[in-house]
Amino acid sequence: MLTEKIAVHHFITLKQTMYNPDMQSIKQRFGIIGNSPLLNRAIDVAVQVAPTDLSVLITGESGVGKESFPQIIHQYSHRKHGPYIAVNCGAIPEGTIDSELFGHEKGSFTGALADRKGYFEVADNGTIFLDEVGELPHATQVRLLRVLETGEFIKVGSSKTQKTNVRVVAATNLDMQKAIQNGRFREDLYYRLNTVPISIPSLRERKEDIVILFRKFAADFAEKYRMPTVRLTEDAQRLLLNYYFPGNIRQLKNIAEQISVIEQNRDIDFNCLKRYLPENEMGKVPVVFTGKEEKTFASEREILYQVLFDMKKDMNDLKKIVHGLIDKNEIHYNDKPSDKVVLTSSENAFTPAIPHPVKKYIPNEVAETTISPVEEYVEDTLSLEDMEKEIIKKALEKYKGKRKDAADELKISERTLYRKIKEYNI
Repeated sequence: MLTEKIAVHHFITLKQTMYNPDMQSIKQRFGIIGNSPLLNRAIDVAVQVAPTDLSVLITGESGVGKESFPQIIHQYSHRKHGPYIAVNCGAIPEGTIDSELFGHEKGSFTGALADRKGYFEVADNGTIFLDEVGELPHATQVRLLRVLETGEFIKVGSSKTQKTNVRVVAATNLDMQKAIQNGRFREDLYYRLNTVPISIPSLRERKEDIVILFRKFAADFAEKYRMPTVRLTEDAQRLLLNYYFPGNIRQLKNIAEQISVIEQNRDIDFNCLKRYLPENEMGKVPVVFTGKEEKTFASEREILYQVLFDMKKDMNDLKKIVHGLIDKNEIHYNDKPSDKVVLTSSENAFTPAIPHPVKKYIPNEVAETTISPVEEYVEDTLSLEDMEKEIIKKALEKYKGKRKDAADELKISERTLYRKIKEYNI
C-alpha cells in the first residue's frame, strides 16, 4: 500500500514538473546562465505565455540573448512538435523579403522560375520567430498585420488567399515608440505583436552574472582550444563589473575568447584585462535626460546658416551699441578726414572718434554725397525661414517648377518640398 502511494506521488510530481518546469532546468536546457531577478522574470513570463497562442514581442539591446526566448516559448507550447523557423528580417533584402515570408508564384518576377513556399506556409501549426522585426519595410508590415489579424496571406504574384496557423514571436533592439513616432513602424502592427511584452535585461543591469558568465566562457574556450582556463584576479573582476558592455553578452564572450587565445599567463590581472576593454566605455553610465532639448542640425547647410545668422546678429548688436553712443553724444567726430579711428578726450574719458565723412566719386557723373554722421539704423530681419523660402524659389525657378528635380537639388524628399511650398505659399 505504501509502495503504491509513493508511486502515485512520484507520478503526480513528474506530471507537475512537465507542465511547471523549474527555473534551473530551463536554464540548463537552453544554455542560459545567471541568477538576476530581471532575467528570471523574463524566463518566467516566457514559460507562462507559452501554452497560449498570443503574439509575443521580445525587446532588449543587441547581444543580450533574445534568441533563446522564442525557443522556450515554442518548446513549452502545444506547437512543440510543429516546425520552428527563425527569420532575421534585417538580413533579407527589401526586394525579396515578401517572397521569403509569403512565397511566390512562378513567373511573378524576374528569376521566379518555379513556385516557392514562404516561411508562413512552411511554419503552419508551428512557430515563426521574426528577429529584428523593426527592419521590415512598410509594405511587408501591412502583409504581416493581415496574417496576425486573420491568419491569411497571398503569395507574391498570386490572387489566391491562403490560410496559416502560425504563432508569431518577434524581437527587436529598437525603441519602438520612437520608431512609431518617426513613421518607421506601424502603430497597429506594434500593438498586435506586443500582446505580451518580454524585456531582456542588458548585462549592466545584471552585474551579479558578469563574473559567472566570464568563468563559463573561459572554461568553454579552454576546452575548445585545449589549454588551461584563464582566471581573473579580484581587481580584474572589479574592473569587469564597472565596465559598460555596449555589446552585452556577445562582447563579454568575445573578450573571454581573445584573452584565452592570446595571453600566456592564465592569471589575468587589472592591467592585462584593461587592454581588452575599449577606454571610451570605461565607467560609462547612462545619460540622464535633463528636460532641456538640444538643437540638432539635419545637414551642413543648416549649420552654415546658423553660423551666418549668429554672425549677423553679433554685427547688428554692435551697430546698435555704436549708434546708441552717437545719439548720446559720447562719440565725437574729428574735423579732419582720416582713415583711422582716433581716441578723443571727453570728460576725462577716452571714446572712439569716427572718421569725418568724405566725398564719394561716382564715375561718368559728378555728385557729392555727404554721409550723415548719425544715420537711421534699420536692422535686417532676414530669418532662417526667409532664406529657406528664397532657396526653394530659386530651385523651382532653376528646374522650371519641376518639384522632383528641385527636391533632389535641395537634398530633401518631394513630399517635404511640397509641404514647404504650401507652408510658405510659394
